[in-house]
Amino acid sequence: MEERVPFFLKGSGTGWVTAEYSMLPGAGSERTAREAVRGHQSGRTQEIQRLIGRALRAVVDMKALGERTIHIDCDVLQADGGTRTASITGAFVALVEACASFYTKSGVFPVRDYVAAVSVGIDAESMPLLDICYEEDSSAMVDMNLVMTGAGEFVEVQGTGEGRSFSRTEMNALLDLGERGIRELIDHQKAALGGILSWLPGREG
Repeated sequence: MEERVPFFLKGSGTGWVTAEYSMLPGAGSERTAREAVRGHQSGRTQEIQRLIGRALRAVVDMKALGERTIHIDCDVLQADGGTRTASITGAFVALVEACASFYTKSGVFPVRDYVAAVSVGIDAESMPLLDICYEEDSSAMVDMNLVMTGAGEFVEVQGTGEGRSFSRTEMNALLDLGERGIRELIDHQKAALGGILSWLPGREG
């Protein structure tokens, strides 16, 4: 946590939450060079960083945070598909731990709800998939990433017809499947955080 904000927020009394995302060289099946060595971030990395930041900011009271910036580092140790959604789910735990430390000094806890993410899709046999692995993702007909809060509200829905188009009925089924998966992930977040989030009415850990 830094006692400053980006230039566009100076004097606003508002804080900021941002994230950095990186896959370690040995995270995938083949070694990849660090982006720092290549001298630039890929478009994919920048997109994922923005997604993680948006997801976390959706559940933080920026005014309560004040003119401070929270940086969350998301380093992928082992990749098997769904790294952006896993990063969001894990980043929330890190965010809460950072804010718990801030709370002991300031008496302010700016996190207002849980947030988690999961990937869903439809395979070649039109079967729904939850938490898609790399092999499933490479052959999926439909691919979707969902980000939701503990209150059941959507932060982001990214859906693509990779091999074919999909119907409203199929989309609704994927949303329902993803929501069930996110509920389970939030249960894991609660277990990891213990009683830190006991201040959330009706959503205690």
